[in-house]
Amino acid sequence: MCEHCGCREIEPIAELMDEHYALLDEAHLIRQALAEGDRSAALGRIQHLVAHLHTHVTKEEEGIFTALRNLDEFVDEVEQLEKEHVMLDDGIGGLDPSSPGFEQAVTALLAELEEHVERENLGIFPVSVVTLGAEGWDRVDRARSDHPTFLDGEQTAR
Repeated sequence: MCEHCGCREIEPIAELMDEHYALLDEAHLIRQALAEGDRSAALGRIQHLVAHLHTHVTKEEEGIFTALRNLDEFVDEVEQLEKEHVMLDDGIGGLDPSSPGFEQAVTALLAELEEHVERENLGIFPVSVVTLGAEGWDRVDRARSDHPTFLDGEQTAR
């Protein structure tokens, strides 16, 4: 993932990216549980991932996405990312652990999550650094206050 553009120097962006890394780590643990044939562990990890995704997505949408939309900047990209949030949420909500295709459905959703994270890390986050002014960053800070990170000091070092 991107580490060279400098956007990680901005605390709210660094936090969102660290949450992305943690979500991808959780996705790895889900894949691992599935590979071991431990559907119960996979389900537990999926519930964990869903809770973290909810906090993270809400913070993104109420913060950076709303700030960019208010500036009428990158609105098409923001809308596409929000649609992906909904598709991921719908996909997770539609998982049927008793289905013979459960493992494949989970694996496909996790791949979609990885692609989505990359699009945000390499796209919308860097452009927000050069686009948002004081009012936009105030919006981002309010969203961070309203939806504190799930990392609790356990940020992933990458």
